[in-house]
Amino acid sequence: MRVKTGTTTKKRHKKLLAKTKGMRDMRKRSVRRANEAVLKSGSNAYIGRKNKKRDFRNLWNIRINAAARENGMSYSRFINALKVKKIILDRKVLAELASEHGEVFAKIVKEVKK
Repeated sequence: MRVKTGTTTKKRHKKLLAKTKGMRDMRKRSVRRANEAVLKSGSNAYIGRKNKKRDFRNLWNIRINAAARENGMSYSRFINALKVKKIILDRKVLAELASEHGEVFAKIVKEVKK
């Protein structure tokens, strides 16, 4: 018995072209070009998820450094003093305190300066 796969192929192609909607030139029309674009965009998305973590840690460090310097301490001395005093706060929380709750961050700096 012969099986015709036209409907299955058309369905697969439609799904693929839906993923490239909004792209330019042949990427949104040609199935072959669309497939290449989807593969590459998936690869870039994976890389982007890794870079996002790196970028946010960098941003937190910058915010902590700025707030620490306002309170008369450098970033590296501040982080070291936190470790010595065994104050366990991650950089995300410290950055939030530095940007939104300056008085609380100033108290932390005062505590580690002792």
